[in-house]
Amino acid sequence: MAIMNTENNTFFESVQRNFDKAAAHTRFDKGVLAQIKACNSILRIKFPVKIGDQVEVIEAYRVQHSHHKLPCKGGIRFSMEVDQEEVMALAALMTYKCAIVNVPFGGGKGGIKIDSKKYTDFDLEKITRRYTSELCKKNFIGPGIDVPAPDYGTSAREMSWILDTYSSLNPGDINAQACVTGKPISQGGVRGRTEATGLGVFFGIREAVSFADDMEKLGLTTGIEGKRVIVQGLGNVGYHTAKYFQEAGAKLVGLIEFNGAIYSEEGLDLDAVQAHRQTTGGILDFPGAINFTDPAAGLEQDCDILIPAALESVIHKDNADRIKAKIIGEAANGPITAEADEILNSKGILVLPDVYLNAGGVTVSYFEWLKNLSRVRYGRLEKRFNDNMYKELIDIIESMTGKRVSDLERKTILRGPDEIDLVHSGLEDTMIGAYREIRDIHVSLEGKGDLRTAAFICAINKIGVAYEELGIFP
Repeated sequence: MAIMNTENNTFFESVQRNFDKAAAHTRFDKGVLAQIKACNSILRIKFPVKIGDQVEVIEAYRVQHSHHKLPCKGGIRFSMEVDQEEVMALAALMTYKCAIVNVPFGGGKGGIKIDSKKYTDFDLEKITRRYTSELCKKNFIGPGIDVPAPDYGTSAREMSWILDTYSSLNPGDINAQACVTGKPISQGGVRGRTEATGLGVFFGIREAVSFADDMEKLGLTTGIEGKRVIVQGLGNVGYHTAKYFQEAGAKLVGLIEFNGAIYSEEGLDLDAVQAHRQTTGGILDFPGAINFTDPAAGLEQDCDILIPAALESVIHKDNADRIKAKIIGEAANGPITAEADEILNSKGILVLPDVYLNAGGVTVSYFEWLKNLSRVRYGRLEKRFNDNMYKELIDIIESMTGKRVSDLERKTILRGPDEIDLVHSGLEDTMIGAYREIRDIHVSLEGKGDLRTAAFICAINKIGVAYEELGIFP
């Protein structure tokens, strides 16, 4: 794939650099800042697994970046790109992300260095279960210790294997279901988790474009409707992000996948592109669209909002100056390098940072964790009460006015909230509140920092106060 980072900074170094820029605007001394910045625990393991007639030694990691809140929280990815620095960077981002959206977790991350496409489902299950048993032996997993979730290359299926393995090794743990999130609904998962990150991206950008002063500087009107959007990546995050933008009235003018990009000023129908993709094996040659065999070219097309939702470092110093978008929403982790960030900011592009924008997944994971600890489905206690209360209100209105509410209106009003309604509502409130906090800090900087710096300041302030209140710094 042609999209690549040509700079010397590693992903972890970029995260540390962003931290240092923000730390200069906080009141905490060097010792507190050093503690916030440090990765507290790093587990690097190698374990044997019988694959066919051969024994393979699998390399894997789990990093707990911060213990200022417990449990630690973060996904597990299966990828040949997994290494210690990448996992450390992602764990650090999780710490800051949780603080920004007021989710009481420390950051964590895990990874297994494999190409999952080369293994059968049976072999993947053996690898996942052995990895889980290693985490159990080292005390790196548990409802109050460290709670994994799906990430690149993993899904609800792998989480169910983790849960089953953990439960078998901890038979007396009444809260065992809360040892992992992103599970199937039948295993204690929460409705709304699948689309959570993409929906969170939508809520975050929608809130950002609601401020008239900010949009005026960009030469844009407020609101999502009519905005021209390019989405890079049609995995779980990218697909749901594109779906919600299209439903809100935005125009999808570009879509980018690993083997190319398509662009149309008239707009692209997401469902039609997906159907074409299933038929042909890719998005290229979609009727009415311009093809780009180099996916990097898709990032440089004219649009209002660009949403990189797949890979790290796709916008770097060599292509940043060619980006035409006025707003970039980082749906993926680390899609913009540090050097590119400076170029984009100098051009006046509004960058909504990953450390805030893709926090929808961990926010809904938090809801799932709470559900598992309480062992009560959201809405179970209040749904019928709300249904009955709304029915009484309608009866009163009809009695007082002498008019009957239509069947459609009655059905709409009487519907009490289901679990997915409550989850989406909680996510929306979280993303709106967090953006307003970040924006207030950004405004207070008076041009001395961008939104990314403001987001890191927001996180550092909350974590620093937590450490102070723990009393560990006499």
